[in-house]
Amino acid sequence: MSSLFYFFRESLTGFTRNLSTTLGSIITIFLSLLIIGVFCIGGVVVNNVVASVENQVSITAFVSDDASQEDVQKVMDQIQGYEGVQSVSFTDKDQALENFRHSTSNPEIVDQLDGQNPLPASIDVELAEAQSVTDIANQIVANQDFVAVCDNPDDPSDSLNYGQKTVDKLFSLTNAIRVAGVALIALLIVIAFIFINNTIRLAILARRREIAIMRLVGASNGFIRGPFLAEGALHAIIGSLLAILILEIARNFVLPQISTALPWLPLSVDFSMFLVIYVALIIAGLVIGLLGSAFAMRRYLKV
Repeated sequence: MSSLFYFFRESLTGFTRNLSTTLGSIITIFLSLLIIGVFCIGGVVVNNVVASVENQVSITAFVSDDASQEDVQKVMDQIQGYEGVQSVSFTDKDQALENFRHSTSNPEIVDQLDGQNPLPASIDVELAEAQSVTDIANQIVANQDFVAVCDNPDDPSDSLNYGQKTVDKLFSLTNAIRVAGVALIALLIVIAFIFINNTIRLAILARRREIAIMRLVGASNGFIRGPFLAEGALHAIIGSLLAILILEIARNFVLPQISTALPWLPLSVDFSMFLVIYVALIIAGLVIGLLGSAFAMRRYLKV
């Protein structure tokens, strides 16, 4: 217990002895962990958006006006048996026109059709997984019973409508964001590590005579290393707490405003996820601080 008190007291002494360098170390850790936290939260938001888009991915297979209900039902039963299909439903021409009336920003267009209905009936396929949309679409196109009832038997693929291209572009974008985020996080960790390493080296140089005397009187490497490790940990804890404070302010004031401005995007993040990120930032800060201090001490503790 007395050793721990000594380590803590000496770390505070080192903290105030090189105040400008210490502040630089804390600010570096703070900014590094803050950006890491922002990228983590951004990653959660991106995953929520991707999941929301995936849930909306479906296949619409248009059928001919001349197709009998029995033939259409036969195709629906076959599609229901495909792996990855969650549900299959049918939308007749009247319902398709009504859906169009509610979805368009200019519903008066429907009134100008003079009772004509140019929209075809359709088989609507909901998917269990968005990634399987291409395989299921290919199976539908290859189904000869569907070719017989689709509204364009010369080109059955033209009778299908699904948003796989949009999802593919979104996946490509999110993968690029994740790769860039990981690279930036790694770079920030290295920068913070180097800065703490240099800060502790300066503190060691300022006390090199004291360290030499402690070595002469038989002090162990652990006893000499303790205050510097504690100082590095102190820098890391302060930096991580400052980062958490800014992220908590953003959670309470910035995110709600963005969610209000963009209500169609699922930007909400559970507080439990924030807690996980906060704990991860503290642990990452401590690891950076302790490793930076330990590496800085290695050359001065060689026998």
